[in-house]
Amino acid sequence: MTALAELEFLRQNGTAVIRLAGDWLMTGSTPRIDDVNVGLTAAPEPREIAFDTAALGDWDSSILTFLTRVTEFCREHDIEVDRAGLPRGVRNLLDLAEAVPEKEDAKTTEIRKGVLEQIGERTMSAADSLLDMLNFLGDATLTFSKLIGQSVRFRRSDLLLLIQQAGVEALGIVGLISFLIGLILAFVGAAQLQQFGAAIYVANLVGV
Repeated sequence: MTALAELEFLRQNGTAVIRLAGDWLMTGSTPRIDDVNVGLTAAPEPREIAFDTAALGDWDSSILTFLTRVTEFCREHDIEVDRAGLPRGVRNLLDLAEAVPEKEDAKTTEIRKGVLEQIGERTMSAADSLLDMLNFLGDATLTFSKLIGQSVRFRRSDLLLLIQQAGVEALGIVGLISFLIGLILAFVGAAQLQQFGAAIYVANLVGV
């Protein structure tokens, strides 16, 4: 049975000790970062925080996300962070994440367009789509008219060869692709539907 993630906040001589216990997994429920923020901002504000992971069970990236947010909050409030109490694997992953500098153009500023600009862009996009559709209908009409008027000539042997290549000879690759896509859908669907107890519908998903 999976032990739920637990969070306990203690204070010892100006040092706030965050006790992490249980299994910290993305498939389960984890404590909120707001609980730590409230505890750290309460008077008197601690000068340092430490971690106690003696009762920590299994963990994944959810605990890394939690600790990263705690570290960012402490830096904003000039609180030192002591990671000695964390497992070696967690410390290595946190150091690796902080060692990679953030790209300058990683964050983009959203520029909101005016109403008239949005209307103009949508009108031009609709006009381009309408023009493409009319061109397609015109080409299709001309082609069918030539076909009906028997002004288009083609070799029947070439037509039969194309039918064979696109039909019987294509069954192998089409069957292989369908099989592989079915495996992918079954794997991804089972992993997601299992969270809601609906794994029985994997067969219906693959069938659709």
